[in-house]
Amino acid sequence: MAEDRLPDEFTLIRRYFAPLATHPGAAALGDDVALIAPAPGLVHVLKTDTIVEGVHYFADDPAALVARKLLRVNLSDLAAKGARPVGYLLAASFAREMRESWLAEFARGLAEDQRTYGISLLGGDTTATPGPTTLTVTAIGEADAARVPRRSAAKPGHDIYVSGTLGDAALGLRVIKGELRGLSNEDADFLAGRYRLPEPRVALGQALIGIAVSAIDVSDGLVADLGHISEESRVRAEVQRDALPLSRAARAALATDPGLWPDIVAAGDDYEILFTAPSAAAEGIAGITRIGRIVAGQGVAILDPAGKPVEVKTAGYRHF
Repeated sequence: MAEDRLPDEFTLIRRYFAPLATHPGAAALGDDVALIAPAPGLVHVLKTDTIVEGVHYFADDPAALVARKLLRVNLSDLAAKGARPVGYLLAASFAREMRESWLAEFARGLAEDQRTYGISLLGGDTTATPGPTTLTVTAIGEADAARVPRRSAAKPGHDIYVSGTLGDAALGLRVIKGELRGLSNEDADFLAGRYRLPEPRVALGQALIGIAVSAIDVSDGLVADLGHISEESRVRAEVQRDALPLSRAARAALATDPGLWPDIVAAGDDYEILFTAPSAAAEGIAGITRIGRIVAGQGVAILDPAGKPVEVKTAGYRHF
């Protein structure tokens, strides 16, 4: 039986990554750089994120899911800016004990999501490390140069919206770690799936061009990410707690333990689009939850039905 060890660097690239470099500008990874240009009137939108074994994913997570999550957390940022994904750069530092079979599954996961989102590998770098495995993607998209929603554009009078549901990924992490019990298998699997494989709202982001004025994806938690908009725009964000969109599974978890509420507003990994828009735009926004309003002032407040602020001890996920 052949040893399941990684091949040398150039064989590794030729075998697993060159087939993913389908964009003409990538030159099948035969050069040191990729050459791409945006269409007239568009700008490139760039985003880099890193995931580390033992920090952002578990060592026994399926390699294909790790690859897809790595791509999707980056695509989520592009989605919040209304960008169409074009491709990505991959910098991979694989632990020396990495098995080739793991890498083959990792490349398969990249290929699957490349087909899903119509993107190509454009280049990058591979190296070995004593560990842990560290994986970085720089995603590249194109967006209308004049209509990219920025964190700094929220104004008093804007409504605050968020796509999808909140808190599922944080609760899913608790399920995976064995900290959340008493749920049905269906609800537990749903929450765990939301943590392991986010759904970047790429199509929605493009549909919101011209509607969303400021926007961000919910990666570090609702309070933290809305706080970035508040700080950059120099405004106050007021959110109605009872308006927050929750999945059936999240409601079941809260019914079991109301103390999980901070996970809904302060934990990350939801990868939903959080945006503000003028009240006049409401008629053009369907299927997305309005959760609050931008007013004069500073900071973020979560309000109960009586309009009183709810204490949130943890603002969100912090990397340091």
